Amino acid sequence: MSRIGSKEVSIPAGVTVTVASAELEVKGPKGTLRFPLFPEVRVQVDGATARVSQSGAGDGRRAAALHGLVRAYLNNMVTGVSQGYSKSLEIQGTGWNAKPAGSGAELALGFSASVKVQPPAGVTLTVVSPTEIQVSGADKQAVGQFAADLRAIRPPEPYKGKGIRYKGEEVRRKVGKSLA
Repeated sequence: MSRIGSKEVSIPAGVTVTVASAELEVKGPKGTLRFPLFPEVRVQVDGATARVSQSGAGDGRRAAALHGLVRAYLNNMVTGVSQGYSKSLEIQGTGWNAKPAGSGAELALGFSASVKVQPPAGVTLTVVSPTEIQVSGADKQAVGQFAADLRAIRPPEPYKGKGIRYKGEEVRRKVGKSLA
């Protein structure tokens, strides 16, 4: 039995959790999220708490793994629709910056042409300053994936430290070549 899966998920005021036959739906002030349920797991909602348990169907190892997975997803969904998630990225490099362009941004990152990015549905992209970008939304996975995709456009390099990095990320610097 999963230790994470056995913990209850508290549901704050303003958030509703609905369990359909094969889908879990969480509604809140920040949006609505859905997650498909597996036959090995079931979810019971009792007032302001939700409990995930194994249904007894399927393989024991798979059921135990899905038990913790569904509980973690449920907790992330409840937190996402009530508080939301955000990731901050910073751009480092001389002349490298970001400008808002509609719902997306236009990034000048040392390439011959600027890079235009558009966030997926449910994710918002905010240019806080020319060197800082904030990605936010209700879906933790979508926010993290889009932030990782932005970072992958120009990841930080170890010699000069230039690139897009998460705010507060430490980049280990390497010593360059030295002449004898």
